[in-house]
Amino acid sequence: MSTHVKRAFKYRFCPTDAQAAELSRTFGCVRKVYNMALAVRTEAWARQERVNYYQTSAMLTAWKKTEELAYLNEVSSVPLQQTLRHLQTAFTHFFGRRARYPRFKSRKTSRRSAEYTSSAFRFRDGALTLAKMAEPLAVVWSRPLPEGAKPSTVTVSQDAAGRWFVSLLCEDPSVQPLPARGNAVGIDAGLEHLLTLSTGEKIANPRHERRDRAALAKQQRRLAKKEKGSANRARARLKVAKIHARIADRRRDTLHKITTRLVRENQTIVIEDLAVRNMVRNHRLARSISDAAWSEFRSMLKYKAAWYGREVIAVDRWFPSSRLCSVCGTLRDRMPLNVRTWTCDCGTTHDRDVNAAHNLLAAGLAVTVCGAGVRPQRSTPDRQSATKQKTSRREP
Repeated sequence: MSTHVKRAFKYRFCPTDAQAAELSRTFGCVRKVYNMALAVRTEAWARQERVNYYQTSAMLTAWKKTEELAYLNEVSSVPLQQTLRHLQTAFTHFFGRRARYPRFKSRKTSRRSAEYTSSAFRFRDGALTLAKMAEPLAVVWSRPLPEGAKPSTVTVSQDAAGRWFVSLLCEDPSVQPLPARGNAVGIDAGLEHLLTLSTGEKIANPRHERRDRAALAKQQRRLAKKEKGSANRARARLKVAKIHARIADRRRDTLHKITTRLVRENQTIVIEDLAVRNMVRNHRLARSISDAAWSEFRSMLKYKAAWYGREVIAVDRWFPSSRLCSVCGTLRDRMPLNVRTWTCDCGTTHDRDVNAAHNLLAAGLAVTVCGAGVRPQRSTPDRQSATKQKTSRREP
């Protein structure tokens, strides 16, 4: 069965001075239109009224005709319309209780980007030309696009380190479901080891932020001493941003390699539904948890599993995977974090993380096959949980 997967291919490019100025103006206009539309919708929300995309689009037309906002006509109209669509999507997620209320974009901290649809760019013979530009972008084609690819949207962005990127969204026919496999794996996320698999394998935590912590602290101290608004401060800020970018690039590369391997090797992947947003409130572990990037790992795992016909099961965060014996099903009252190995009453000595991975795998398979919950059920006739019943059936 053929699938149509839309995939974004991201590349760096080096704009000319004129192109950089045009894109910077576009970023500013996109931010201005988004904030103005959000202000209008917020005021309407206070009056218990709703303003939709079509109304804000009509407002944009009126804003362009005013003398104060006439500069909006100097940039392509497509990114301005797209930012109104993005605002509409943000409100849809808010009303669906999937996200918080949209926030205003900041000139200093918000992402600088603009999205162009097919009517606002030309892609021919490997040359990409955006609206309002006479020359194509000097894109560094680090990897080829799918044969015959026709981008539907192009997103241009600039990160805090000053690097320019272009992302082309197009269908990738090479992404097809992989042959089905009969194996499954449970994954326990941690800090000492980034991941522990139910097979007993432990994937080391590269700790990318710790590797550059000294250099980052040095540049941050220099940045703190610079006068605000000065050129020296701008240069110091750029050095700090480049270190952060290097850390993020390394982390993302590691996660891509791990998730691709897990998806290719396993049909079913069971993970724990961690509340990372709450966990980073622990000030002693916040830096290490953020560096581990568990949320990004889960996001990559889910979309790659959807691409290649795999299944990802998230077990409830309250499931006592570390305190439950994977052999006899005994549940211990407490398990401090400093306890890495423990011996059950049945005589089995457990590695804390490997045992947790075993329990997560059994719980995920029990949910899939039995439709049971993920917490131990002690009301069964043989006094075993659904997890242990599932494990027993798999044993010869």
